[in-house]
Amino acid sequence: MTTDGFTTCLWFDGKAEEAADFYVSVFKNSAIGTIGRYTEAGPGPAGSVVAVEFTANGQKFVALNGGPEFTFSEAVSFQIRCADQAEVDHYWEKLTDGGEEGPCGWLKDRYGVSWQVFPEVLLQMIGDADPEKARRATEAMHSMKKLDLAALRRAYDGA
Repeated sequence: MTTDGFTTCLWFDGKAEEAADFYVSVFKNSAIGTIGRYTEAGPGPAGSVVAVEFTANGQKFVALNGGPEFTFSEAVSFQIRCADQAEVDHYWEKLTDGGEEGPCGWLKDRYGVSWQVFPEVLLQMIGDADPEKARRATEAMHSMKKLDLAALRRAYDGA
């Protein structure tokens, strides 16, 4: 039984260290850990980065320079539950810089990693027992890229 939790391994093509530095700059409670480098034994050039251990928002990751064989897709994404619009704006701005906006609070960052950035209260809105409130909030969400909490609340309230 593991007592150390899980570590997410992210596969990059030569940009592991750059990506780790980027994620550490975006999230609080983040730090770079051990950086593994190839030796003379290879298979990469001696001294080049194999993997970077890092923590982002308290979560453990390894950025691995695995090569071009695999890329990211929306099949796996990271959710960022935000307390307010300021947090939504912060993460949206940082993570879409060099990336691309998607619908309903989804985005891809500059490395192709998918994120869902949303205000935590959205889950209550779209899951409300009142089907009209839930429908209005859901329809409003579907009309947005970056989620606008004030607009979601207006739709939810029927205003």
